[in-house]
Amino acid sequence: MTSVEPPEHVRATFGLREVTPVALGNWEGGWRFGDVVLSPVADHARAAWSANVRESLSVDGLRLARPVRATDGRYVVSGWRADTYLEGAAEPRHDEVVSVSVRLHQATAQLERPRFLAQAPVVPWVDVDVFVAADRATWDAVPLRSLRAGGAQLSTSPDGRRSLELIGQLATLRKPVRTPSQLVHGDLFGTVLFAGARTPGLSDITPYWRPAPWAAAVIVVDALAWGGADDGLLERWADLPEWPQMLLRAIIFRLIVHTLHPRSTPHAFPGLARTADMVRLVL
Repeated sequence: MTSVEPPEHVRATFGLREVTPVALGNWEGGWRFGDVVLSPVADHARAAWSANVRESLSVDGLRLARPVRATDGRYVVSGWRADTYLEGAAEPRHDEVVSVSVRLHQATAQLERPRFLAQAPVVPWVDVDVFVAADRATWDAVPLRSLRAGGAQLSTSPDGRRSLELIGQLATLRKPVRTPSQLVHGDLFGTVLFAGARTPGLSDITPYWRPAPWAAAVIVVDALAWGGADDGLLERWADLPEWPQMLLRAIIFRLIVHTLHPRSTPHAFPGLARTADMVRLVL
């Protein structure tokens, strides 16, 4: 899905007045202007934070899109951000994506927690709030307590009700984890860009404050549920700290997103249910 083209004043502010735009399919509604991509911004604070981090972050074996500042120094102009273009597309190279996660989170371990990650979402939610709320609910001492306290509308569809039942069952299997939380990218599946034998690329960072192995577990859950990954993917990364509990929280997180997100479809549930069964077996 592509967005509307960036308006003329946004192009001019980023110095892209004379370049013909090309719509991109893998940059969240982005448009390529030569070596620069303009992308619509869903959340200004998160976009500015990501740009600031990517401006100087160095990760072994990873190409990072660097922010392109506007002529007045801003990262975001009228709901658009600019980044250097990275060649590549998402591919089902799942183990390589997990490897990217491990290297990336070694580099982000020293980053401070952004203030916006400590703030609870307020109804009515925008898209990003669904994921923030699902993340909080996953780690609640009482399952889904923060959602119900915040007035969230939980799905009443058949697959939504089945998801809630499954969440309740899985939550009883949680045990305390000791791995410290840090800044992680919680949405790497489908966002790492591959171009043949070139170093993988990454166009953005979606921040969460959770243990690094949890972010790897989300990749594995997504790949098993929807990406056609082989079942061995789950076992191949078993040496990551507290792996069974990280997988458990990753599948609970995705099930909660499924019950909350307005664009969830029944077709997404069978893969999640099957992955939940696989996770139970390693606990």
